[in-house]
Amino acid sequence: MPVNYVDFEQARTQQGLRMVVVPGIPSPWAEAAKGILHVKNIPWAAVRLDQRNNDMAQWTGTRSGPVAMLNDDAPRMGWREILSLAEELSNEPSLLPTEPKALEQALELCQAICGEKGLGWMRRLDSVHNGLNSTGGFIEPIAKYLGSKYGYEAEQGQHYASHVTKLLNMLAQRLQEQRKKGERFYVGSQLSAVDIYSACFIAYFKPLPQEQCAMDKSMRVTFENMDESIAAALDPILIEHRDFIYGEFLELPLTL
Repeated sequence: MPVNYVDFEQARTQQGLRMVVVPGIPSPWAEAAKGILHVKNIPWAAVRLDQRNNDMAQWTGTRSGPVAMLNDDAPRMGWREILSLAEELSNEPSLLPTEPKALEQALELCQAICGEKGLGWMRRLDSVHNGLNSTGGFIEPIAKYLGSKYGYEAEQGQHYASHVTKLLNMLAQRLQEQRKKGERFYVGSQLSAVDIYSACFIAYFKPLPQEQCAMDKSMRVTFENMDESIAAALDPILIEHRDFIYGEFLELPLTL
């Protein structure tokens, strides 16, 4: 079932779960949050982020997305808070292992993908660096905005790509080790949040085909722009895993 979008005023006045999401592009954080709610079959209403809307910013406490709003509770933002909320609302299926060691591994992998200085964060800064230096990446106005918002440092610019390659190599190695054990998931023998995050964050390197992910062609070019080191680290097993997770568990086509 496609994502149910409502306008901001309706969302603000109704109860239940609403989530402000980035529109028009497969923002990895937003698409992963959507995917988690889909897998758990949690009903919710989507609101397209409008960064110019001051009332929306006051309601959510930010000009970013995703932000989950449950009834009159405080906003939940960030991957950990949204995942925790989803786990509270439905434990069928649980997307975090119960065994302590496996849980620790899962949370470390989630952080490596979604967290500050994780895969998505560093890939974004790399795209900012490329945009500001006319080597691809975001167009200059977007690059300047994102750079100021997420801590871009020009003197660190040449190192962002190496951080990205290290994280891609780590994730690919993890999947390869799991495959040797006969497993298709990052942790254990069943779907976890790690699998959803990995599948969605690959969009920052290789978005799903246009018929499954209808996005602006220029933004698709931006997402796919990468230097040779990142391209070499984008192991086919990461794409195969993405396709497996989307094919078996997530909703297609995307509703952006």
